[in-house]
Amino acid sequence: MNPSLQDSGADRAPAEVKILEAVQGAIATPPVISAARGMSHFGEHALGWVGIAAVGALVDKPRRRQWAGVAVGAVGAHAASIVIKRIVRRPRPHAPSVQVNVSTPSKLSFPSSHATSTTAAAVLLGKLTGLPLPAVLVPPMLLSRVVLGVHYPSDVLAGSALGAASAAALLAAEKRLDSDRTRRKGRTGRKGTASHE
Repeated sequence: MNPSLQDSGADRAPAEVKILEAVQGAIATPPVISAARGMSHFGEHALGWVGIAAVGALVDKPRRRQWAGVAVGAVGAHAASIVIKRIVRRPRPHAPSVQVNVSTPSKLSFPSSHATSTTAAAVLLGKLTGLPLPAVLVPPMLLSRVVLGVHYPSDVLAGSALGAASAAALLAAEKRLDSDRTRRKGRTGRKGTASHE
């Protein structure tokens, strides 16, 4: 790739670079960076969310299908983010003033896969548990990606929007399936009553 084209990534986002600088300057202390790295490892390839869903399925057997849905939703959202990354091909922040505090599996930035899978998992877990998990889980993960210097703010916001849309699509599909099952059971029950009479 032409180096001048590669350098244009920072040139296109001067305002976002300034936000990265401001966030890192304000809160990127060693304890915060350490916590952000832990979140990064947890969210890598959505594996932490798959692990939580697996434990939930083992412990909460009556709702095993819903817990499996959390895993499917997190992994599916992550996969969608990877596809979009390879289409957009936005390079990660590389301005000299931005400190990169964790390694990444790719050099592509938009959207943030961590933000995508975390938002999808949080929405699905919130629906399953009745807890306000999106408000608790999503902002720290989004902020952590900026603290670590591996994403622009627009990357994490777009990832979160994609994750929310992915979770909404999965919940709508589950609702349709449940409705279809209920209708089939109703038809079976009516046939059984008619034959009994």
